[in-house]
Amino acid sequence: MKTAWIFVVLGVAFLVAGSYLGLFVAPAEEYMGNVQRIMYVHVPTAWNWMLAVLYAFGAAIAFLFTANAKWDARLEAGLEVSTLLAFLLCCQGSIWAKPTWGVWWDWDPRLTSVAVLLFASIGIIALRGFVDDPHRRAVWSAVATIIASVDLPIVYYSVKWWNSLHQQQSSPQTVSSQFHLPLRLNAFGVLFLMIGFIMLRTRVANMNRARETALPPMTEHAGEIA
Repeated sequence: MKTAWIFVVLGVAFLVAGSYLGLFVAPAEEYMGNVQRIMYVHVPTAWNWMLAVLYAFGAAIAFLFTANAKWDARLEAGLEVSTLLAFLLCCQGSIWAKPTWGVWWDWDPRLTSVAVLLFASIGIIALRGFVDDPHRRAVWSAVATIIASVDLPIVYYSVKWWNSLHQQQSSPQTVSSQFHLPLRLNAFGVLFLMIGFIMLRTRVANMNRARETALPPMTEHAGEIA
């Protein structure tokens, strides 16, 4: 638990430092001006969202091979954190799209594929809430997560496969050097927050699973009958 909070505090510190540099120190982009500054949170959110999806995908496979409830708890945590990041990613993308594309939303291949995975994740979380049997819930959500994760390569390659309004993938190699430091600081900030949240949520999921599967206490009357 202490380690998780260390990651959360580090994440906040890195995000504060990176956002300050991105907003007040780094120069405005030549063509987009100050609108480009949302990149310092949008791109790190995208990178770490993909990592969170891969984490949930790996946890789903691990559960199906081991049937270990701890992997189901990790899957639950990865699903919820990746869903949060996907929601933030869509919101940030809309904020960036309005001044650059003139609309809040466009059925662009990149935006659409991200939205598909977001709603798939929400659906899997809802599925977990409707299934009472812990093992069946874990199996069904693991299979659904693996199927939904097929969309991740489509998200990544959509800007290459189709005529997309969205720019190509961003990396430190594709942006000017004066943008590197705030971008990297925020990338590590979101990464540390993601790790901390997953660790905390995994602990909660393990506690809920233990409480759910615990045998009901034997009553005094039942003990007399026995």
